[in-house]
Amino acid sequence: MERLRVGFAVMLIFGFVLNMVHSSNAQSHAPASPPMSDGVTVDQGIAYVLMLLAL
Repeated sequence: MERLRVGFAVMLIFGFVLNMVHSSNAQSHAPASPPMSDGVTVDQGIAYVLMLLAL
């Protein structure tokens, strides 16, 4: 019974070490690309058109 417990502990430690090594070699995710146009640029364009019409 003691031998089974020691074997289980060794396998558990080996699994944790193997998992850490495998995850450290993983590739990181690429950063997300910036949005093509957001609401601020649209609002600024409308404001410029309205200022030109006001002149």
